[in-house]
Amino acid sequence: MNQNDRAITGLVMLAHSLVHTYEFVLPVFIPIWLAQFGTTEAVVGTVVGVGMALFGLGAPLAGVMTDRRGSKPLILISLLGMGGAFVLLGLSGTITGIVGLDRLSILGQRVAGDLLVVTIALVVWGVGASLYHPAGLSLITRGVHERGTAFAYHGTAGNVGTAVGPFLATIMLFFLGDGWRVVALVLAVPALVGVAVAVRIDVNETAAVSPATDGGTAPDETPGISSVGEFLTRSKALLTGAFLGVFCLVMLSGLYYRGMLTFLPAVLGGIDTITPVEFYGRTIEPSNYLYTGLLAVGVGGQYVGGKLTDRVPLELGLVAGFGALSTLALLFYPVVAIGIVPILVLLAVLGFCLFFVQPFYQATVAKYTPASSRGLSYGYTYLGVFGVGALGTPLAGGALTYLPPWALFVILAGIAVLAVGLGLFLYQRNG
Repeated sequence: MNQNDRAITGLVMLAHSLVHTYEFVLPVFIPIWLAQFGTTEAVVGTVVGVGMALFGLGAPLAGVMTDRRGSKPLILISLLGMGGAFVLLGLSGTITGIVGLDRLSILGQRVAGDLLVVTIALVVWGVGASLYHPAGLSLITRGVHERGTAFAYHGTAGNVGTAVGPFLATIMLFFLGDGWRVVALVLAVPALVGVAVAVRIDVNETAAVSPATDGGTAPDETPGISSVGEFLTRSKALLTGAFLGVFCLVMLSGLYYRGMLTFLPAVLGGIDTITPVEFYGRTIEPSNYLYTGLLAVGVGGQYVGGKLTDRVPLELGLVAGFGALSTLALLFYPVVAIGIVPILVLLAVLGFCLFFVQPFYQATVAKYTPASSRGLSYGYTYLGVFGVGALGTPLAGGALTYLPPWALFVILAGIAVLAVGLGLFLYQRNG
């Protein structure tokens, strides 16, 4: 890697790690919210789903802004927004007290007024987080020559945040009991420090784009989209071509990802062999540590997947990854019935495969789109992954509330099978 490659890779590693730090702290809070707010998985799933949906719904606009204004400004705003959201979470009790909101009605249920402030904070978080992926991935594909290596490091950093965030939250909750608001305030600090660090990193955002690379497509003389008509024209060009298949595949990926992970700590906590342990007067939740371990294993999946994007057909990598995810979902409850060691093995493989597919679909987007619309294409990608994919949260909450627990995993297996079919279709036509 040259100096610019390293600078870009460092910037996106910093921001990506923080995005997923905050994203995966939220499931750790969910069991506490269920108890404190006196509500059900369906209600909390809907509230969290609002923030997760905005994580994706804001991505197309972020993509347009990236193509027009560049990636670095959006990355800075993203970090500020996420840090501010966690400050708001931390102050939710104080704000509720000042406003005098004791109870409110959500989905026909009377719940604690704090849940409204939590919802607003998740909206702010979702908007801030939505800016990152179109900006960060466009920066890699337009500015880095050693793209596969950058994807590997980028994904690895994301998974470090994915694992470290819940781990730190779990450790702090061990000492603070139900003091999740203090945890939220502490976790806001890294984003604000990250802004100060990111401001000082200087990058050339288009160093790797020329007519000789990226399928012969060079950037426009006037970059980005300057009118609604141009937005519609470029969107039509993207969504009526081969990219449409990629878009459908990433939507399925998002549904599986969110449906599997959002309530996983709660699901694990309900297994007889994974029960809370009393330790010197405090309660240890093994389910949170298992969840953190699963996310930590994802570091390996991201790194291996990123390296392989330069070595194997991208479509076949997606087929292999989603085929494994379908099998793991079907095996979940049969394995749970066997004992703790098989559960640990299954969770490790699940964590690896969940994140193995991500660099593959990120690289596939670059393969199927021109450089001049790269921000917009990643905007639509993360509209699918996190916007449509956010429906996996209420889907999981509803399934766990109204259906047998195993039904959720059968649904998730079916989603992964559809993704396998799309991967085979893309390989047959374009591989």
